[in-house]
Amino acid sequence: MTSEPLGRPARLRPGARVAVVAPSGPVPDDRLDAGLGILRDWGLDPVVMPHVRDKHPRLGYLAGDDEARARDLTEAWCDPSVSAVICARGGYGVQRMVDLADWTAMRAAGPKVFVGYSDVTALHEAFAVRMGLATLHGPMVGAVTFLKDARTQESLRATLFEPESVRTVEALPQARTMAPGRAGGVTLGGCLALLAADVGTPHARPSARGGLLLLEDVGEEDYRIDRILTQLLRSGWLSGVGGVLLGSWAECGPYEQVRAVLLDRLGGLGVPVVEEFGFGHGETALTMPLGVPATLDADARTLTLEVPALL
Repeated sequence: MTSEPLGRPARLRPGARVAVVAPSGPVPDDRLDAGLGILRDWGLDPVVMPHVRDKHPRLGYLAGDDEARARDLTEAWCDPSVSAVICARGGYGVQRMVDLADWTAMRAAGPKVFVGYSDVTALHEAFAVRMGLATLHGPMVGAVTFLKDARTQESLRATLFEPESVRTVEALPQARTMAPGRAGGVTLGGCLALLAADVGTPHARPSARGGLLLLEDVGEEDYRIDRILTQLLRSGWLSGVGGVLLGSWAECGPYEQVRAVLLDRLGGLGVPVVEEFGFGHGETALTMPLGVPATLDADARTLTLEVPALL
């Protein structure tokens, strides 16, 4: 399925109702409220689902219990008045709730815009595999980067409202070509650890074959990044990948040490690779469409979509 484009939802228009969900960790009220204010400034009508401000009674790293977080996602998606679902934050917890969502009902409800990153990678994979839906790897409502960085905000706003204006995603100035060349494929990926954790589960993507793979992570030391990439190599999950875009590696130690691991584990794939592209947990988080056919030009450090991310 990686080589096949996925279904694209409709772009947003002023006045669109967007639901905010918290499928992973709890979000501070002040950050959530500030993010909601940005959405309102864009002319959107955000609605906070009932359990977004919850905190699990025993496991403080979760925003409410698994069933409640899954119910919020299902109800938001099945509400015909909602045009988009945006996550409040990442953290940890999607793996616990993803199988509790009602995917049959959500498929019947049809496509909507879905936005998030980090732990939300597990939901991006679920939407791709279980619904055949293209999604947006982009900033979340309560993320500090979204609240503070103008380029992060504009990248998401333009993608949501004027997707044809961002058909070519240009990497940030610090980006470098790790392996030269051009490659085409359908975009996929996200947080490295979450992609690896999905392997072997009942609804997992069998491999990244034919795709343009986005990878980033946070708080993983160099040897752990090595271990995760080695697992993906040994399992065959990386076999046949068309090209790789590397995002941020925040809190993973000195970047040159991380870079040595990435080059060692990915260099043998023989495909174009761009590093420090500008998505993920960095100071700027570009919105990257997933499930859309595109061309990676590693020398120019650009990703050009064949079609706009949204209809």
